[in-house]
Amino acid sequence: MKLAEPIVEWKSEIAAIRRDIHAHPELAYEEVRTADLVAGKLESWGIPVHRGLGITGVVGIIKGGIEGERAVGLRADMDALPMQEANTFDHASKHPGKMHACGHDGHTAMLLGAARYLSQHRDFPGTVYVIFQPAEEGFSGAKAMIDDGLFSLFPMDAVFGMHNWPGMEAGTFGVVAGPIMASSNTFEIRLEGKGAHGAMPHLGVDPVMAAVQLAQSLQTIVTRDRNPLDPAVLSITQIHSGSADNVIPNEATLRGTVRTFSDQALDLIEQRMAQVTEHTSRALNCTSDFAFHRKYPPTINHATEAAFCAKVLEGIVGAGHVDQSVQPSMGAEDFAFMLKEKPGCYVWIGNGQGGHRDQGHGTGPCMLHNGSYDFNDELIPLGATYWVELARQWLASQNG
Repeated sequence: MKLAEPIVEWKSEIAAIRRDIHAHPELAYEEVRTADLVAGKLESWGIPVHRGLGITGVVGIIKGGIEGERAVGLRADMDALPMQEANTFDHASKHPGKMHACGHDGHTAMLLGAARYLSQHRDFPGTVYVIFQPAEEGFSGAKAMIDDGLFSLFPMDAVFGMHNWPGMEAGTFGVVAGPIMASSNTFEIRLEGKGAHGAMPHLGVDPVMAAVQLAQSLQTIVTRDRNPLDPAVLSITQIHSGSADNVIPNEATLRGTVRTFSDQALDLIEQRMAQVTEHTSRALNCTSDFAFHRKYPPTINHATEAAFCAKVLEGIVGAGHVDQSVQPSMGAEDFAFMLKEKPGCYVWIGNGQGGHRDQGHGTGPCMLHNGSYDFNDELIPLGATYWVELARQWLASQNG
């Protein structure tokens, strides 16, 4: 493993920053303390900072010492999750109901380590933009930064992202061309019938039975309408209706999520859901209201950039530790918005099985969005080195 030596020496210092961020989690668009910390560190290393994109976003501008017109963006996310931490170690969350359960504290720390190195070693052409993004967890912080002018104010030619991945061995990476994470979408279906006594169903119109029928029928979209070679998930996660044992209620509501790796599959599923909802409810004498909300598009890596990232990674950890056929996840990631605007690639860095956690960790597994999760600080020199090598090699290849 070939690590940048200064970053190895800074490991404890950067890890302390990571643990400080972990202890003070902030939710979407509330990352004021975190943004202040990030901006302060960047400025202390002589890196000009722009603030305010996406409300709390931070962009650092690192210009190389060699003439070059090209620019590259490196992105990390900063926000935490609205959940209770089960860990009791010293850097556990000090804010009840808020927790860094997805490793964004580690992502921020790795990019800070890379920024510090690049600020001291400007032997590259062009410009590196380090992007610290708010509100990844369901609130489209990437899109907010783009809408506020990220790519017009900082005209980069490519953009790259990275996420820790529990279960993958520390010291390994996963990268694949094409989809690596799915789109995220939600739906709500309201069925209205006519209430009646449970002993006299013929006097009413039962929305509960309509909901049961509809829940079954919607699954045929995935099993019969969709191309089986184009993965998709349609999950009904909530059905709400009624309040008494002997009363047929007036209405029923179904909610859930749809995940796809392609816009074509998503278009089909949304269209067919609307049709199946309308016709099923009418067949059972109910009226219906169907709402479908597209939240995040699929995260689709560009083939050229994915191959480039794999080559950089192989130079750091060896080909045997870079999985270029890693199985994509049906989870979602708002870095997808950036990849729709610019060429780039999103990679996974293995976070291990959880053995790195200090005494005082929770009894649950060290998985994402879990109260017992903690980022593996051993990854900081490795992730930061990847960022440094990716930026330097990409700029050299484009500006040469």
